[in-house]
Amino acid sequence: MIEPCLALLFGLLIGSFLNVCVYRWPRDLSVVRPRSHCPACEAPIAWYDNVPLASYAILGGRCRHCRALISPRYPLVELLTGGLFFLLVYRYGLTLFAGKMCLFTAMLVALFFTDLEERILPDEFTVWGTVAGLVFAVFAPTPDMTRFVFGVVGLDSQGWITNLAAAVVAAGLPAGVLWLAGWLYSKARHREGLGLGDVKMVALLGCYLGLEAGLFTLILGSVAGSVLGFGYIKATGKDLSTYELPFGTFLSGAALVIVIFSKQVLGW
Repeated sequence: MIEPCLALLFGLLIGSFLNVCVYRWPRDLSVVRPRSHCPACEAPIAWYDNVPLASYAILGGRCRHCRALISPRYPLVELLTGGLFFLLVYRYGLTLFAGKMCLFTAMLVALFFTDLEERILPDEFTVWGTVAGLVFAVFAPTPDMTRFVFGVVGLDSQGWITNLAAAVVAAGLPAGVLWLAGWLYSKARHREGLGLGDVKMVALLGCYLGLEAGLFTLILGSVAGSVLGFGYIKATGKDLSTYELPFGTFLSGAALVIVIFSKQVLGW
């Protein structure tokens, strides 16, 4: 249990950094400078007020200087990231595949909140996350059906080239289908129905989850977005034709469910 507990502590620290990314990247701000500060009074945050989970509890969820409320998103992101790191290392051990999935889930947690709060899916997560996923795929491939298909048509079903090709197919195929659906919708309705950020995110999902799990996540996220989103719109009286649903939030949530229950659902 030592390794999962260390992963938990590391995940809490990563979660703290993700909170910086969630706030700054949608606003085109650097995550390096300036140092962490209160959004309300802009007072710098001391290191002892920046300890994951503990500082929020000690301060009662308020800034030490101006007593402004601190969003509960901060401890929630830290707790989610730490818990996911613990689960993945406990399940897969201290392996490259566990590291790959830890990186993936950390990005999912951040994307969940950036889209929910700002309706933005930063390229720093989607594009560069996909690039990192392709590199990981060479050495720590995700089990999926693509290799079986390669073998059926007479191609090599093993080796690093096959691993990379499977990840490219898993990323590109669902993203291409989603882009085509969005393009057809825009032509038929003469307005944008799907952002390019959602397409990039679907590529990210396929790259890490594999083709079938990526498609399953897309379906699950779409159904959840339709049901929960429609219910929210009706309950709040918003305009169905103009309200922008955070589709990336639903995709992130669906992907996290798939990862958490991958052993039961996918047999990983």
